[in-house]
Amino acid sequence: MMSSDRQPLVAANWKMNGSLDTIRPLMGKLIEGIRADVKAEIVICPPFVYLAEVASLLGRSGMVLGAQNLARHDSGAYTGEISAAMLLDYQCRYVIVGHSERRTLYGETDVLVAEKFAQANKAGLTPILCVGEYLEEREAGDTDNVIARQLDAVISKCSIESFDQAVIAYEPVWAIGTGRTATPEQAQEVHAFIRLRLARHDERIADNVRILYGGSVKATNAEELFTMADIDGGLIGGASLDANDFLAICRAA
Repeated sequence: MMSSDRQPLVAANWKMNGSLDTIRPLMGKLIEGIRADVKAEIVICPPFVYLAEVASLLGRSGMVLGAQNLARHDSGAYTGEISAAMLLDYQCRYVIVGHSERRTLYGETDVLVAEKFAQANKAGLTPILCVGEYLEEREAGDTDNVIARQLDAVISKCSIESFDQAVIAYEPVWAIGTGRTATPEQAQEVHAFIRLRLARHDERIADNVRILYGGSVKATNAEELFTMADIDGGLIGGASLDANDFLAICRAA
């Protein structure tokens, strides 16, 4: 089981989905369904244009707001970018950094991800740092090397102390939307490696950091995943768009 000192966290990543007509009833169902028996911290990460709407709907629900990305710059002539300060204006507390889709579709490198992580840290946002390997990397037995490289880039840029105010999400890219699934044991193996990698620098930070699983978590597999010793919650994609499924995952955590 996870350390009693690490509060479970479940983050909803809506990606580029939703409209005002769908977000409002979804949020209504989530707020209605959150009860005292849900002990996990719950973060909602909508598309940028819906941050204000979701912030107003969250109210005193206990859920908090997060963003899906941020710029590596404070401000300036960067059309289309969103700064950390802008996210703070809308009461964001978390921001996803280095999601596999950003790395794959938009060419974000380990260096760029580390710069974005640093921006979030500097501003007082909690980065949710995503790491993970492709199918060919797993089949080549290169998973540990890939994860180590992605973590080391951030540690080198920001120091191990920056993980005192950070969350890590393991995303096996090969198990997201491919029909393949990672077993709880496979997920736990990588989560344990992440914690050990951090422990090389600081055991206290390694023990305290929350590591989420982001490989197609569903209502049907959440409980089994979350019983693993080093899995502290989930980064939820498609299932977060269904109130019943997402609430079931939150209760499992």
